[in-house]
Amino acid sequence: MSSRITVAGTSSGVGKTSVSLGLVRAFAQRGLRVRAFKVGPDFLDPQHLAGASGAACYNLDSWMTDTEYIRRLFADLSREAELSVIEGVMGMFDGADPAGIAGSTAEIAAILGSPVILVVDAHGMAGSIAAMVKGFADFHPDVDVAGVIANNCGSSRHGQLLETALGSVNLPPLVGAIPQDSLPRIPDRHLGLVTPGQPGFPPDLFADLASAVAAHVDLDRILEFARSAPGLPSEAGTAIGPPAAPARRIGIARDQAFFFYYPDNLQILEAGGAELVDFSPLRDEALPPDLDALYIGGGYPEEYAQQLSANRAMCDSIRAYADAGGSIYAECGGFMYLGEAITTVANGKFPMAGVIPVSMVMLPGLRALGYVDVTLAGDSPLGMKGTKFRGHEFHYSDLAGDGSVPAGWAPGYTVESRGGEKRTCGFRKGNVLAGYMHLHFGSNIDAARALGETEHADG
Repeated sequence: MSSRITVAGTSSGVGKTSVSLGLVRAFAQRGLRVRAFKVGPDFLDPQHLAGASGAACYNLDSWMTDTEYIRRLFADLSREAELSVIEGVMGMFDGADPAGIAGSTAEIAAILGSPVILVVDAHGMAGSIAAMVKGFADFHPDVDVAGVIANNCGSSRHGQLLETALGSVNLPPLVGAIPQDSLPRIPDRHLGLVTPGQPGFPPDLFADLASAVAAHVDLDRILEFARSAPGLPSEAGTAIGPPAAPARRIGIARDQAFFFYYPDNLQILEAGGAELVDFSPLRDEALPPDLDALYIGGGYPEEYAQQLSANRAMCDSIRAYADAGGSIYAECGGFMYLGEAITTVANGKFPMAGVIPVSMVMLPGLRALGYVDVTLAGDSPLGMKGTKFRGHEFHYSDLAGDGSVPAGWAPGYTVESRGGEKRTCGFRKGNVLAGYMHLHFGSNIDAARALGETEHADG
């Protein structure tokens, strides 16, 4: 089991993503084999962490998947690493339930026995940092806050005051005092941070973050904490297993418009005997040959609506595949792409693939965000009626019109939110299943492995 550290924040917006990226790249520059992980369902931070570390970043989500899966997945991935850095989500104790730590950074740190580095926004704070850190350090007996990084410090003298305040009452030590505005800004847009490879992403960002963090954080002390992490109880077997001999081909839409995939979702398909074949709805003129299924994930179809619409050859190829009975599973951005059109906020309406007779409209604000329990409303490419998954919903678009189920189609899912609200959503017909839900296949590995195995009639 590798050395490990969890970077948590007292709340969102304190700088834990910038600190995590800086730590990952700084330790990699020292020659360490670093593996990065992200707590929660987010797709964007893992793209940055992968870019900073040079290896795929996996999500660790204790609501969508169970404790055994998390321990096994972490063990599988960190085995060859010299250091694992786990970036938290929101505030350290914010998760799926305000009355407990389920789904929080704290729960992941407890499950993995990972020491925590707590990032605090120290602007305007001196002795009060001791009260804040004491609350976080003492809140849960299974969470070990090993050290503190103070972000947005006003001066070196300010950092000394914070260090004294913590030391005077024997709290976890200050291991970093980062001056205000010294961390390079990560550009963002409506869905969150701009990711590597997207327009507007600074090419030197990771190196600049590493330089800033290395200048103001005691990397040796953090590495000492990481190496002090206790051994974990061993779990029999692995989380997913190695790829099986390919028995079917699944096309994966993957380009600048579609790239929101949990890496273990794809690994689960491969372990079930799928050969994954990438294709680009932006650039390719036709689907790859001899496919048994399509998986079209989320991303930014609205940002590339004009280019996607202009590639009528690919739209026609996907529609012909669906009309011929091909299996298609699409989520969020992929769901939008399968519709008749996307209307953007600024640039008008653009025809899409036309598989599903609905259109989507981008909204100026967030439409939906949160964890969901998902049950298949009928037989589909992901399994039979009643099959259950857990997932996450996050989108700025909605169905045009009244959102009713189009003629000849049926609801794809029944969904229950964390607040207990129940509804139907998504659509299915024949071998097509699409909706806004991002499903984590780790919540039902056996069902997910069946994608592309069989055809399903309308249920």
